[in-house]
Amino acid sequence: MSKHGKVFVIPCSGIGKALGTVGRVAMYEVIEKLRSNEATTTCLPLLTIGDEAVLKLVRNNHCVSIDGCPTQCARKNIEASQGKLTASFMVTDTLRENRSLKPEAVIELGPKGSKLASILAQKIAEKIDEINCR
Repeated sequence: MSKHGKVFVIPCSGIGKALGTVGRVAMYEVIEKLRSNEATTTCLPLLTIGDEAVLKLVRNNHCVSIDGCPTQCARKNIEASQGKLTASFMVTDTLRENRSLKPEAVIELGPKGSKLASILAQKIAEKIDEINCR
């Protein structure tokens, strides 16, 4: 763990949306594999309803949002909660840079969607490294 504590990687809920699933898969890859000692997550709905424990976490730790669509629910909820939003990622930006990696479906992303999630996860992991070097 860094001197800053763990970085909270918070994806949008994106239920029923393939790009929301890409964001969640990327988050799990980061917190379980790529940066398991430096990153964790918390529940976006608890943040949205103002759960005191979650509010304290996002206000006292660096946060990275992942959003699947332009509504940017994760980013906006971190900001509205006065959280320490340090970085924000849009799945659509990563898809735009990798147009051939369109997810197949919401539940089963397929090989291309999984690759898209891994590319996004790597970008997030690199951002966590930058945060921890500050």
